[in-house]
Amino acid sequence: QVQLVESGGGLVQTGGSLRLSCAASGFSFSPYDMNWYRQGPGEERELVAAITNTGGITNYADSVKGRFTVSRDNAKNTMYLQMNSLKPEDTAVYYCSAVRGIRTYYWGRGTQVTVSS
Repeated sequence: QVQLVESGGGLVQTGGSLRLSCAASGFSFSPYDMNWYRQGPGEERELVAAITNTGGITNYADSVKGRFTVSRDNAKNTMYLQMNSLKPEDTAVYYCSAVRGIRTYYWGRGTQVTVSS
């Protein structure tokens, strides 16, 4: 059974940090580029960070550059999102997805991140 399971979300104060994980199972993780998306209340889902299959290239939304870091460990079939200097506007459900080419193959169910002011 193919699964992407996000974890590590929670409630944190402004300026705090969280580390999200996205654990993959049921498919071969290493060939896939991976993305982190988020969707805040009443907002559309937005791409936050992306990482290529080898981890050699990463990209970030302007809103999180310098604060978030995406990484992956192919030996553990897991991707991470280190989030520092969190702001209330980072409050959202965070999702991971697995991509090859222009097609998204798998989505996780999300983990809630709430940043209090």
